[in-house]
Amino acid sequence: MSHDGVGTRPGRGSVMRAAAFLTAGVLALPVLSGCSDPDPAGKPLAGQDIAPAARARIADGGTLRWAVDSVPETLNTFQSDADTTTSRIAQATLPSMYRLDESGRPERNEAYLESAKVVETEPKQVVLYKLDQQAVWSDGREIGAADFAAQWRALSGKDSAYWTARNAGYDRIQKIERGDNDLEVRVTFARSYADWQSLFSPLYPKEVMGTPDSFNDGARRKLKVSAGPFTVRKIDRKGDEIRLTRNPRWWGEPAKLNEIVLRAVPRDQRAAELAAGRLDLADVDPAAARRIAIAAPRPKNPSASPSGTPLMGPDLRKLTPVQRKDKERFHGFEVRKSLEPAYTQLALNGGGDGPLADERVRRAVARALDREKIAETVLRPLGLPTEPVGSHLALSGQAAYADNSGAIGGQDTAEAQALLADAGWVPGGPVKEKKKGEKAAGSEADKTGKKEEGKEKEKGSEAKTDKKTDKKSDDGTYIVGEDNKGADEQDSRPLAQDGKQYGGKQLSGGAPGAYAPQGTAAPAAATRQLAKDGKALTLRFVVPDGEGSGTLRTVADRIGHMLKRVGIRTEITKVSDESYFKDHIASGQYDLALYSWPASAFPATDARPIYAKPVPAADGSLNVEQNYTRVGTDQVDQLFEQAVSTLDESESRSLIRKADSRIWAAAGSIPLYQRPQLTAARTNLANAGAFGFGTPVFEDMGFLKKGAAGQPAPTAS
Repeated sequence: MSHDGVGTRPGRGSVMRAAAFLTAGVLALPVLSGCSDPDPAGKPLAGQDIAPAARARIADGGTLRWAVDSVPETLNTFQSDADTTTSRIAQATLPSMYRLDESGRPERNEAYLESAKVVETEPKQVVLYKLDQQAVWSDGREIGAADFAAQWRALSGKDSAYWTARNAGYDRIQKIERGDNDLEVRVTFARSYADWQSLFSPLYPKEVMGTPDSFNDGARRKLKVSAGPFTVRKIDRKGDEIRLTRNPRWWGEPAKLNEIVLRAVPRDQRAAELAAGRLDLADVDPAAARRIAIAAPRPKNPSASPSGTPLMGPDLRKLTPVQRKDKERFHGFEVRKSLEPAYTQLALNGGGDGPLADERVRRAVARALDREKIAETVLRPLGLPTEPVGSHLALSGQAAYADNSGAIGGQDTAEAQALLADAGWVPGGPVKEKKKGEKAAGSEADKTGKKEEGKEKEKGSEAKTDKKTDKKSDDGTYIVGEDNKGADEQDSRPLAQDGKQYGGKQLSGGAPGAYAPQGTAAPAAATRQLAKDGKALTLRFVVPDGEGSGTLRTVADRIGHMLKRVGIRTEITKVSDESYFKDHIASGQYDLALYSWPASAFPATDARPIYAKPVPAADGSLNVEQNYTRVGTDQVDQLFEQAVSTLDESESRSLIRKADSRIWAAAGSIPLYQRPQLTAARTNLANAGAFGFGTPVFEDMGFLKKGAAGQPAPTAS
């Protein structure tokens, strides 16, 4: 899981992330919107932006230097400490029976599979895989049933000697056999499994999966045998890089590049590394993207491609001295952009005995939010679609997607206040003075971590900032909007962009790239503080304090002002990035929090642990799996089980959408916006960039031939 980046969901090899739910029967659910539409999934909000080019236009050779977040601790994607770089290496070097297309839907990987289909359903489900007759491991051995069987035994969960991160799907297999010949693999399931296409992607050789020792340790630091367009040549942990080279035994289209070097570069250092010519491809934050975008020529038709939409604001003709310098430094680069296959949500901790344990209060929080404005705050400055996410379980374009947000309803201040009143929270009620060390009305968590000390001043800004509207409580935590001013002045301020004014006043402390256009309507006046049993309704909003988390802090501030209008106060507590998830989200030490979940093509499998009803463990603790909001119901669990057990694809999608409607109704988590994906790339680099949903095609990446682009291909490092 990641609070400000795509993390891992418990899906098919990577370790992943979380959300919530409601008691059955309390809320009458409307009919799913769009059910009469033959395909409510729609299309992806943004497509890939990878500078596609035919292979004939791409030069043979060269080295691609690609920034990643880390040199992974393990190359085994099925271990708990696997990360996104582990998955990236597996995509380039190992077989995957299925990959994701541009809409985030699984498609057969023709390099490995001639066909794969369910050939029997009674008395057991049987899937027959027919492998490509040229598919071999890098040691020359054919890929076959022995590899499938070894992976099943390792991941079945029956042998605790294998230190696996997850077993979903593999635990439903009864046996694996050779078919009529060496190229056929028959997989028989003990229980029907709708998401069978999620299995064996990636597929490891039997040399890795065959024994607990080889599984636990054999593929952590090296991968001796592989079967992709590239192989792992070297992992240099001191130099923070991994070298992948062409696989001489690859039977598909040969890789255009000689080598891919994955370099671990911190996000805040990537702009400098790009400018110094030490990187060719790197995901970057909005501030860096704006600096790099200056160097790219402005298109005559900005709507012609995703990259054509300006990142910099309305007018780039007049550059400052610093911008002119950036234009020189980043010459030969451009920004490619899309939306990540992930979304950011507001999580509401329904565990314990805090106010959010009452589903009426959670629903009131949901009805107080204007999700459209939140999405616009983050995405409009980047020239990306601003439509809020309508599902917890899929994103627009994916097969299971449908906008089920109608199950909770849109922004409605009166309805939110009515729900709070029904829960016993009275406007202007008597509030007992809080004794030293006493907890707030929200989470019973210890209020550790770095507290927000007012709004930080934006460096280099000469814009006059508004007066502070936050009041410091007795314990040093700031309560958003606690003063005599209404929310009108607070919420009408646009968000800052790199310390400059774009269409309105600067909001000190805002995230780079997030601002509201001039003329944004001011909100209604704030209501009085709500109270119950002598305690004010104040929720502890935990946010990370890292340099790369400015957008989350801006969103948290905006949410705090929205909640104030219905009488809910928020105490924003800033904690270190290192402790944010481990010490606060996973342990339940928060009331409100923001973090991201990746989308999955197999939500019946991958989303189940995120929304499963927490159950008491043998030691008396609560087993929440990945349901960090601690809200769940038997009904949702049943819908997931039904969805993963039916082999009727239409019925499975319908069940997933029903589950999502009930998750919305519970208001344990509120999806806000799909995360932006900004990638800096050399202008002559083809078939790489902002991949969106699609799985990268590593063999097609490369530098355009001289004369096919304005920049020559860089020399191999």
